[in-house]
Amino acid sequence: MRTLTDGSAEFREFWTERHLCTLVTLRADGSPHVVPVGVTVDVEAGLARVICRGGSTKARNAAERGTAVVSQVDGGRWSTLEGTAVVRTDRDSVAEAERRYAQRYRVPRENPERVVIEIA
Repeated sequence: MRTLTDGSAEFREFWTERHLCTLVTLRADGSPHVVPVGVTVDVEAGLARVICRGGSTKARNAAERGTAVVSQVDGGRWSTLEGTAVVRTDRDSVAEAERRYAQRYRVPRENPERVVIEIA
């Protein structure tokens, strides 16, 4: 199994290009919950991050089951990252995720309920 830190320059570049992604979390019955999201990847920290509202299904599923998968596709190129998911609510973690999201996509709108799903 490869880890994020094994990523080539091409891999790193692909995860900085503006692409929408899918996030898969597991419902209580084990079935997949799949939603479109923006994802940022921090190769050095070995983390993929998804910002969302704390009460969202994706945040609840990630917190309760502790696993998540993100994928992005661009024609014949694709990449999938899977791992342990943790939901962070502390201001520093959320601010870092927002900063990275703004770099890849756009400045996110204000959301006092925002959390970050970190996938290691």
